[in-house]
Formats: sequence, structure tokens, C-alpha cells
Amino acid sequence: MNQVFPGVFRHTGSFLTRNLVPGTRSHTEELVSVEGVEYRVWDPSHSKPAAALVKGLKHFPIAPGAKVLYLGAANGNTVSFISDIVGQDGLVYAVEISPRSLQDLRPLAAARKNIVPILANAKLPQTYSWVEKVDIIVQDVATSDQSEILIKNAAAFLKPSGWALLAIKSRSIDVTRRPAAIYREELGKLEKHFTVLQTLRLDPFEKDHLFVVLQAKV
Repeated sequence: MNQVFPGVFRHTGSFLTRNLVPGTRSHTEELVSVEGVEYRVWDPSHSKPAAALVKGLKHFPIAPGAKVLYLGAANGNTVSFISDIVGQDGLVYAVEISPRSLQDLRPLAAARKNIVPILANAKLPQTYSWVEKVDIIVQDVATSDQSEILIKNAAAFLKPSGWALLAIKSRSIDVTRRPAAIYREELGKLEKHFTVLQTLRLDPFEKDHLFVVLQAKV
């Protein structure tokens, strides 16, 4: 067992997180026991941060005790792994616009205790203005104004010098243009507010996606 980042481990070629709720599977992931400790296999085909880890991620700011705002939580698959990492002393504010997806997220939050499900539109951060300042924002929203959403939420909730992880989905922005051109344009917007620390194309796990690691400018 090799720890690659705080709360993230590698074992027999797979990335793992220590299961916050031993004996339970949040979705369909594989469970692995190493020296009496239960871990969950983080599948890169079903989670963009996991795909970024496989592709050579060098900066992973999510750590035990961190406060995270997750935009586009869906049914909570990736959120559950972040929940493992931040642990009992951390918190994940999980924003999702779909009531159906939130139905899956709520029992997950009830079992894990460190997830706060929020039914809201990430384009309207004023509707969840009660959320505290966070260390990291993770964004996985399929829309044409992805960068603008991140910038707006960072202004409202991100601590000074806080981090952001963004999956730029080029086909959600414009299906007629080359992904590389879209990535350049979006990075230009982001660089006005953040320092870009790393970019990773997520193919073949996620076609035409660019994973971006950012740190807010002071």
C-alpha cells in the first residue's frame, strides 16, 4: 500500500480511498481489505478526478479535514470518494440541480454524515449563500459557461489562495469547434482569476475533457 496523496492510496495498480463507512458500498465499486483496513477502488472510468490520477495528476489539494464545495454532484459517486478523503473532520457541500439525482445523494449523505446535499443551480450561488468558505471547489457541470460558473462560485465561497478542480467538457461548450481551441479559450478566462498549475486531457476515460488544477490568485 502506497500513499500517493493524503487520503489517496495505490495498491496493485489501482487508486484507493479508505472506506469511511466500512462494510458498505456507495455504488458498485470494488472493496479491498489491506492489513485489516477496508478501501474502495476509485474507478477512472466513472470519476474524473480518478481519471486525472491515472493520467499523472501532480497536485491534489483535497485532504483530510478539508471543506469542499462540489458543483454538479449528480448521484454522488465522486462525492463519496471525496467524503472518504476529507474524513469525519471534513465536509463536502454537494450542489446538484436534478431532484432525481439528489434522491440518490441523500441516503449517501445520511450514511456518511460529512456530505451536505444541496438542491440548487450552480449558476446561482446566491441561492446557497449560507455555505461557509471552503478550501477547494470541484466542478463537474455540463454547460456552456463552465468557467464563468467556477469564477462566480470562487468569488462567493473560496478561501484566499484556495484551490479548484475543473473538468472542461468541450462538447458541452461547442460541438462544432476543436476541443484544443476551446481549452485555450477557457484557460484564458480562468487565468484572470487563478494560477493554472496543471492540465490533463482525460481521454480515453472521458472523451474531449480537460482536467484543470487551479489556485486562486491573492
